[in-house]
Amino acid sequence: MPAYITALMAFSLCLILCPLYIRFSPFGQQIRLDGPGRHFRKAGTPTMGGVVFLLSSMLILLFFVPMTPLLLATLLITLVGGFLGFVDDYRKVARHRSLGLKARHKLAGQLIFSLLFYFVLIGYGHSTVVNIPFSGMQVDFGYLYPLLIFIMIIGTANGVNLTDGIDGLAGGTAILALLAFLTLASQQGLSGLVYFCAIMIGAVFGFLIFNLHPARVFMGDVGSLSLGTALAVVAILTKAELSLVIIGGVFVLETLSVILQVISFRLTGRRIFLMSPLHHHFEMKGWSEWHVVTGFWALGFCFALLGILEYTTL
Repeated sequence: MPAYITALMAFSLCLILCPLYIRFSPFGQQIRLDGPGRHFRKAGTPTMGGVVFLLSSMLILLFFVPMTPLLLATLLITLVGGFLGFVDDYRKVARHRSLGLKARHKLAGQLIFSLLFYFVLIGYGHSTVVNIPFSGMQVDFGYLYPLLIFIMIIGTANGVNLTDGIDGLAGGTAILALLAFLTLASQQGLSGLVYFCAIMIGAVFGFLIFNLHPARVFMGDVGSLSLGTALAVVAILTKAELSLVIIGGVFVLETLSVILQVISFRLTGRRIFLMSPLHHHFEMKGWSEWHVVTGFWALGFCFALLGILEYTTL
């Protein structure tokens, strides 16, 4: 079965399940009190909707795609990332707590499944040599490779999580990054990974129909952490580890904006941005949500093209 057919199936299944989730979900979104005022009206909108595109992806993969050990590992790692996000969401939303899963517990969970994924990779002869983008150079990380995997997973998962602050922003940007990795997987003949990326794209696209402004559902941490984990995993499997920084450039900028804001405020008492993450800065400057989202999508498209330039002839 062609990958685009499975993508359409995942898209259709998500289109069917999303309205049901929106209607019956008991989990309403809580809004930051220090955020843009126009976000307050979003309070109570169903959240944790990432469960829908994860479920859609899993069902299509398990029932319509020949399963290989590496593909199964990719799916399981993504689901574990989603599970951590689900626990975080549940503690914050369902129990009406201001704090979710403690950072050290989340990091411990990500460390454990990063190490498990490393041992699976080594068992299949995965190389620890990493390409340096646009330099022609390679570096063998050797015993430091599991640390690289861990940094990639936590960095990308948290980057997508920070980006998920405006309707449709994280979902649309993640689709663009997944399209880049689908291109790389296709060129390398990694059919299982092609199916995985295509199905994730289809499912997230179906979810995006209901997540565009004004959003009827939010993905929550269960969605953002699973998407970030999936992007890190496919970058590792396509041997584009460091290219992830380029392809996921929007997530990098969002993360850097938070880091720089914190450092600047602690050292000088002044803020660099009106508000972080970066998308909120532009909102505070008066940009509409749709203006910010389309601008960031355009930037994400440019980053995705730049990231695959070294590997493909366009």
